[in-house]
Amino acid sequence: MDTIIFDVDDTLYDQLVPFKIALRKLLKNSVSEQLLHEIYVSSRKHSDALFEKNLSEGISLLDMQTYRISAACQESGINISFQEAVDFQENYLEEQHRITLYKDIELLLDFLNSKNKQIALLTNGDKEHQSMKIKQLGLINWIPKEHHFISNEIGYAKPSEEVFLHIEKKLELEKSKTVYIGDSFENDVVGAKQVGWHSIWMNHRKRAMPDIGIKPDLVFSNTKELLDSFQK
Repeated sequence: MDTIIFDVDDTLYDQLVPFKIALRKLLKNSVSEQLLHEIYVSSRKHSDALFEKNLSEGISLLDMQTYRISAACQESGINISFQEAVDFQENYLEEQHRITLYKDIELLLDFLNSKNKQIALLTNGDKEHQSMKIKQLGLINWIPKEHHFISNEIGYAKPSEEVFLHIEKKLELEKSKTVYIGDSFENDVVGAKQVGWHSIWMNHRKRAMPDIGIKPDLVFSNTKELLDSFQK
């Protein structure tokens, strides 16, 4: 592969860590690890479902953020108020200012740069919020700013073809020599495959693969497997 493009959230860092800290504050620590994980996965599902509406229908970022945690908690039989959802989001944002890259990802980025590969980022989200996380992770040390692509800045969100084709044009990449790496099957695998890119699914949350006739080229359950695959 000549061009390697990464998702950000829960691909380059462990998004569950800040989420768990904020959720324990909300629920006063009275929640099991399994339930924390279930609420997190449900929250990501609701977040992905709402994101297109955030762009196309003008749903506010706060409404989206409070709805996804409220709906995720409700699925697990926990009802929270709007103010509790707001408090959770504030704590979650505070913890996101402390996120760090997976160590294996640092090694992978070093390796790709040593091989002169073209590297980029593609993430769904608000420009200011995602830029904050990109800065906190220090990704500018490996990936030039002009290769940072954020959906709200582009005007299209994953998995729409338009956002992937926008990047094709900007990077002048070859489809057959491009791979996209992400944790969301619907946004990352489907999005990349529909435009002819290769796809690597980071399935460290052990989600079931949808039976929709689309499959990633590779599936890994942790970042060590991902690093090893490139070094080999």
